[in-house]
Amino acid sequence: MGKRLTRIYTRTGDDGSTSLASGERVGKDCLLIQAQGDLDELNAHIANLRAHNNHQPINQLLIAIQHHLFNLGGELSAPECDLTHQSDIIWLESWIDHFNNSLPALEDFILPGDDLCVAQCHIARTVCRRTERNLVQWSRDHEVRPELLQYINRLSDLLFVIGRVIEADSNHTSTLWEKNLTLPQPK
Repeated sequence: MGKRLTRIYTRTGDDGSTSLASGERVGKDCLLIQAQGDLDELNAHIANLRAHNNHQPINQLLIAIQHHLFNLGGELSAPECDLTHQSDIIWLESWIDHFNNSLPALEDFILPGDDLCVAQCHIARTVCRRTERNLVQWSRDHEVRPELLQYINRLSDLLFVIGRVIEADSNHTSTLWEKNLTLPQPK
């Protein structure tokens, strides 16, 4: 494969537009570009999670997911490329089931926190949900293959479960939501 990025700046986006793989130019505020930016941000948050996580099987899984996120971005830019398949969604579900089988049942909502990696999982999960919302909105007027929406939906579930696994492995206990919390008072 030849060099793809020989110049980092092109000046073609100075007018607030960017180019899709088809060569079509769109505004940088286009919902599609926002969704692609969300995918990029999600990928960076997953990288940050990997950088702080010591659980190697999870890190290997996250690397594969980062590759998938590039595929999703490529498919959004060039819809004729089918890079996301039903087998990818089944793969995510198998990991969710694998991890979830060793976790206790949830009896309430969990507050993110107490551990840097767990908090980073929740940040990635919420960025994943934002990505999903933007993709759903884009799909109202444009064709988006259902596999992309399914993948991103399952990924947010997997990130939640990975957070629980990391928390359990680090011997932290989840802080559960208390709807009738007694507020702490200054002393």
